Amino acid sequence: MIIRKFCRCAAGLFLALLLLPLSNLQAAIPPAENLLPADTLLVVTAPDFSSFRADLHQSPQWLFWNSPAMKPFHDKFISNLNDSLVGPLEADLGIKLADFEDLPQGQLTFAVTQNDWNGKDENSPGIVFLLDARDQKDLLKANLAALRKKWTAGGKTIRTQAIRGIPFSVVMISSNDLPDALTNIFRPRPQTQELGRAPAPEKPHQLVVGQFDSLLIVGDSVATVDPIVAHLTGSEMRALSDDPAFAADKVTQFHGSPLYYGWFNAKTFFGILATIQPPTPNPDAPTVAPPMDMGKIIDALGLTAVTSVSLSYSDSPEGAQANFFIAVPESGRQGILKMFAPVAETAAPPVFVPADVTKFFRCRVDGRRAWQTLQDMVNDISPAAMIGLNAAIDMANANAQQKDPGFDIRKNLFDNLGDDFIRFEKAPDHSPADPAGTPSLYLFGVHNGDRAIAAMALAPTGQKVPEPRNFQGHKIYSLPVPGGGMPGASSSVPPFIYCTTSSGYVALTPDVSMLESYLRSAANPPKPLSSLPGLIDAAQHVGGAGNGLFGYENQRELLRTLFKTLNNQSPAGMSGIGPMPFLPQVLRDSVDFSLLPDYDAVSKYFYFTVYAGSTTVNGISIEAFAPRPPQLN
Repeated sequence: MIIRKFCRCAAGLFLALLLLPLSNLQAAIPPAENLLPADTLLVVTAPDFSSFRADLHQSPQWLFWNSPAMKPFHDKFISNLNDSLVGPLEADLGIKLADFEDLPQGQLTFAVTQNDWNGKDENSPGIVFLLDARDQKDLLKANLAALRKKWTAGGKTIRTQAIRGIPFSVVMISSNDLPDALTNIFRPRPQTQELGRAPAPEKPHQLVVGQFDSLLIVGDSVATVDPIVAHLTGSEMRALSDDPAFAADKVTQFHGSPLYYGWFNAKTFFGILATIQPPTPNPDAPTVAPPMDMGKIIDALGLTAVTSVSLSYSDSPEGAQANFFIAVPESGRQGILKMFAPVAETAAPPVFVPADVTKFFRCRVDGRRAWQTLQDMVNDISPAAMIGLNAAIDMANANAQQKDPGFDIRKNLFDNLGDDFIRFEKAPDHSPADPAGTPSLYLFGVHNGDRAIAAMALAPTGQKVPEPRNFQGHKIYSLPVPGGGMPGASSSVPPFIYCTTSSGYVALTPDVSMLESYLRSAANPPKPLSSLPGLIDAAQHVGGAGNGLFGYENQRELLRTLFKTLNNQSPAGMSGIGPMPFLPQVLRDSVDFSLLPDYDAVSKYFYFTVYAGSTTVNGISIEAFAPRPPQLN
């Protein structure tokens, strides 16, 4: 519902934001948490946009984008974007975006408020945007006047309404109000009609725009804007800062002047979703599956136990740091939050993980408990699904017992799981777009490796498999991938997953050379990842590697591989690479990867990232840190 409403009011919001100058904060304007109502569901804010912009312009990513080596690619991209989007948009709106490029300097806030939304009636959450113009308030006033004039000239009916004595412009909007240049990017989703039921009439939507001193206020209704104005005019109405959960997160998560932070009122949001009843069955449009009970699903997943979710981002001369925290008390933790909560054990890279890996991830999760929690979760959501899962396991057991009467996949595999899960990968010798994929190795800890590997090897597949072969004193088994190696199968599907057991782990990979390297490391240890210069220091910024979860990504080598791929790919083949499929067509059409420089000319702008997770009685925390590349210091 929130997403649908946001899309419907996107037209008006974009008109308002693009036509108004983004300006500075004034000390007299309270921070977001003192302006927003206590029923705020979501807030994302940059408390000081001038600091954010200054740090952005010194970031490795900004320096890379504006480097001399990137100039041909950069200039053509900007030129193409100006021709296809910016120029037409400026013509539609009658403005020059460049006139406002350097104006953002202060608080910039987006929020979603409850606004009497209860999940049962037609009320929906409110959307609000706040921007403080500080010493540019006269220019803000002039642009508001120009906005009203343009709306009037465009045939819009605008009324002026006083909210607690402050005049606001109220205009009705629809998705048709999007400028032509934006319709291909923010095209509204067509309304679907259920067979036998008339579609609900589309409700008119408001855009409420006004100014209090230097603060621009944009909301989707008068009711949404009213609490903001109330706090500005001295009302003692409760604000977001009075919410105990937000106040606690502000102290622990938002200290140190973050460049931006976000906060989500999970308790209220999931609590409301859990009360929504399944839709009444439509006899004219019957479905095979019964309607799902939202409350049962949310409860089983453990989401109703979450109090809040917070995110903060800060920067320093040492590097950039992001902190993510899920406030969920240990006593109420269940479902997926219980499954994936790491135990307080070391997650440092083992000695067999080589220094040349591009990615490493290790999580200390009790596998046996996670399997039991998964079963409980499935059973709580759908007992029928749990019956089907058990039937499938029993069938696998019965088939395998024809070869080994003592075979029991529950005992040999699921009850045999340990508390250690590892994945790492290396840069491929070929393009990542090649069907061979990226060389990667997966390992999970087991109490008895022979029993676990025997259970996996005996599981029936219906396909002929090679006999296990001996390598370095270990047996390597070939497990057929469903559909892999079959006539007509996709070339990206490997025919086998290779696995073995060693040192308390089961190791799996579609690339047998990775498995062989892992087995060789017992007698001939490689230079370990743990010895990488700067890794230990970076890990201290995220609380170390001893709290149950730790990860590493070599951004420098990952970007090297990506550059190689882009340089060797035809324009027609770009659409499936990285984020390209998710970008609007106008952006995809604006890039020309043939103009990318030789990677060595820009490699200095990239380094590595580490992240770590931990649990406390109050919640689950994940922190990430990207040290500044040494060549930029």
